[in-house]
Amino acid sequence: MTKYATVDPTTGELVREFPVMSDAEADQALKRSADAYHGWREAGLAERTAVLSRIAELHREHATELAELMTLEMGKPIAQAKGEVELSAKIYEYYATTGPRFLADEELDIAGDGRAVVRTAPIGPLLGVMPWNFPYYQVARFVAPNLLLGNTILLKHAGSCPQQALRIHEIAEAAGAPGGVYQNVFADNGQVATMIADARLQGVSLTGSERAGSVVGGLAGKHLKKCVLELGGSDPFLVLPGADLPQAAAAAATGRFANTGQACTSAKRIIVEASVWDEFLPAFLAEAAKWQVGDPRLPETKLGPMSSIPARGELAEQVADAAARGATVHMGGEIPGGDGAFYPATVLSGVVPSMRAYREELFGPAVVLHKAESVDAAVELANDSPYGLGGAVFARDEAEADVVADRLDVGMVGIGTTVKSAPDLPFGGVKNSGIGRELGRFGLDEFANKKLIRTA
Repeated sequence: MTKYATVDPTTGELVREFPVMSDAEADQALKRSADAYHGWREAGLAERTAVLSRIAELHREHATELAELMTLEMGKPIAQAKGEVELSAKIYEYYATTGPRFLADEELDIAGDGRAVVRTAPIGPLLGVMPWNFPYYQVARFVAPNLLLGNTILLKHAGSCPQQALRIHEIAEAAGAPGGVYQNVFADNGQVATMIADARLQGVSLTGSERAGSVVGGLAGKHLKKCVLELGGSDPFLVLPGADLPQAAAAAATGRFANTGQACTSAKRIIVEASVWDEFLPAFLAEAAKWQVGDPRLPETKLGPMSSIPARGELAEQVADAAARGATVHMGGEIPGGDGAFYPATVLSGVVPSMRAYREELFGPAVVLHKAESVDAAVELANDSPYGLGGAVFARDEAEADVVADRLDVGMVGIGTTVKSAPDLPFGGVKNSGIGRELGRFGLDEFANKKLIRTA
């Protein structure tokens, strides 16, 4: 059974537990969502945008409290936590202000007589299954476009983020969302499966692991429900001849170690062309050394604890496997003494396909550096992954980087930068990194009925 509990990853202390809802409560939540849908879709854009605007305001008004809850429940350094709350507010604000223009009827240029338009309409109650690593942002990018559309939301958050889940629910209610429009559900896996199978539910969005995505995607397919899956990533970061190496080293370190390395779009594989390897490696190690473990409640801390002791154990096993098979550990790689789920910034090289770290996602502050003998070899190595979420290219100039970016089998590429999320930029990947897109105008199309209206 899924458990909902606040466990402080800084100390390992159990702070508070919450009960899983009963099957009857889960069914009642779905009924409320279905009942609320008809009124919400008819409410009109003005009412829906007002709710979204107020949700953005409340995120800002309670930013310190929300950030402190994030630090408590998943260990994010407080400065980064405040940044996430602000990004979440911007997403709600974006859909409240810019989103409506994407919902205007699209007139088609048709061959025959008459007139034809495509109208973007809602489809009904949706279920969101959200992760712990960006507890407010991940919710915002699913919820904001769908509340604007007129869909209603059931939100199952990660078991380790119950207090944040409840605060998001409270904020939606305080912002004026009618009863049943947004509901937090402390559901277990069986109840999630039952909801997906229920005819009242029209779609499901999951951000999480490849394994969870396979299960949820399979259930959605079985029951003919639309799904969006944002799954794992092992993003390549290419450093090519002529690149600004100090800039690339700093960007790579930030791209890898922010959020304690627990991000799908983190720069997990740094691929360096051989001619710049000897200069780039010490520059990167110097930047990585700046990411020191500390108390996540202090504003100067850059690297907090991982989300849990088990998560740290999994990463430590992956690093130990690589080291035992001949990889070089340039720094880190040892579990520190003391309480909590802390793990140091760790840099590996010499990783080959026989090691777990070659193909598995490293979801924590460990990074693999690869030396590539040519640009073509760098691209081939970048694409030699089951994942295809994001990537980055640092090269001599933008034109050269653009050519390389076009060759990468990923959903998002940064040129001279890592992939950074923004309300108006589409987010999503290919291959085992998932299905669908979120944010920007694309986020409004995934759970929409693109209805053709033809007039004679």
